[in-house]
Amino acid sequence: MQREWLLQRNCSMTPHRSAKVYGCLGAAMAVLSLVFAWRGFWFVSVFAAIEMAGVALAVRHWARHAGDRERIALSADCLLIERIQAGRTQCIRLDPYWTSIAPPTRRQRLIGLASRGVKVELGRFVSETVRHRVADELRSALRSTSYLA
Repeated sequence: MQREWLLQRNCSMTPHRSAKVYGCLGAAMAVLSLVFAWRGFWFVSVFAAIEMAGVALAVRHWARHAGDRERIALSADCLLIERIQAGRTQCIRLDPYWTSIAPPTRRQRLIGLASRGVKVELGRFVSETVRHRVADELRSALRSTSYLA
């Protein structure tokens, strides 16, 4: 039996949709800056271009991190942690028999997992309440499969 937990950001817009919104915003800013330039206020176009460049950088950064997530999969012989951040995937395999869990505390906000010298922190993309629940469920799952937590 395999148990899985998926910890990911709560994103209401896809990167594709945000690009469309940015395009509409850019078109509106271009029309406005052209109207002001036609009236003789050409410097408005310069500020509009600077503003749109800043917004483009922010949208690009957000789109790169919209799919960030952590997946925890517990099977009989492996505790697999798959971390996807900015399109890069990192897989960490832990021995469930030797894995200890440190739930989030005031000093340590993330879930700490340690097994044979390998330490992993989880829960960057979810709230503190969800972190506590996942830590409790993971501890329970490790115990119910006769592993120590």
